[in-house]
Amino acid sequence: MAKLLNAKQTTLKERVVVSGVGVHSGKPVEMILHPADANSGITFLRVDREKKNEFEIKGDYSSVIDTRLCTIVGHPEKGMVATIEHLMAAFRGYGVDNVMVEIDGDEVPVMDGSARAYIDAIDQVGLKELPFSRRYIRVLKPVRVQNGDSVGELLPYEGQRFDVTIDFESDAIGVQHFDDEMTPDVFKRDISLARTFGFMSDVERLWAAGYALGSSLENSVVINDEQKIVNPDGLRYKDEFVRHKTLDAVGDLSLAGAPLLAHYRSFKGGHKLNFNMLEALFADDSNWEWVEAVPAFRNAARVGAPVDAASVRIALGPETN
Repeated sequence: MAKLLNAKQTTLKERVVVSGVGVHSGKPVEMILHPADANSGITFLRVDREKKNEFEIKGDYSSVIDTRLCTIVGHPEKGMVATIEHLMAAFRGYGVDNVMVEIDGDEVPVMDGSARAYIDAIDQVGLKELPFSRRYIRVLKPVRVQNGDSVGELLPYEGQRFDVTIDFESDAIGVQHFDDEMTPDVFKRDISLARTFGFMSDVERLWAAGYALGSSLENSVVINDEQKIVNPDGLRYKDEFVRHKTLDAVGDLSLAGAPLLAHYRSFKGGHKLNFNMLEALFADDSNWEWVEAVPAFRNAARVGAPVDAASVRIALGPETN
């Protein structure tokens, strides 16, 4: 077993404001990130300033009400907050444990389509260490989910490792693989700048369904019918697509409510698979345990290693239960 290191919970040193538009709603939204007490986790305070109405939504998997195109938390009767995954990824990837997110709209602002604006906001005010130990969820045995040809596994591991493979028929994407320990440095350098992406051929269908109304080349990587990147500045990473899928996975799995000590492997995953992994994990108490320490991170994982889609399918294996 890796040597365990003590770690304290964190919050923000002071409040910070982030403003933008929702990628699906296209509506302006203001979000204020407030410091929060130890053991409070991430909580959304949904406010309607005109009606002088507000309510709280816990930022964990029990609050998830939809995973189509984005991750949405909320109450069926009161309201929701959509597209939380990039913000949640910034919190988990950067080691922020407790924040009250005050938001005056139905959707977290998309900013540039990545998590970098949220990282910059955190850097702007800095982190405050709290006099309480950080709690981790240690995965004790393999947990597996399969949705069609999408497969995910949480494996016991003394660290926080993300091993993500995507396989698109698009020539602009193809098969891409990311595999590394998710430390704050790795998240900021290798993941936080990766933007959401989509296909021009899907735009009219999404608009008709009320989605992607705020999407633009300023906040999305767009692929045209000729399988070319439309954005004038091109990609930020040569494998930006899988890095964004990894960003989404970091954000979605943060809804466990605490950092996972686990090796997460996914093939052709998305928000639904990530959420189903948490459902499967917590369905059996023997799958996990609480611990108040974090292992020293190992550096054996490889980043961006070439991968063959068939070999990933073989490695994950067929569904057996």
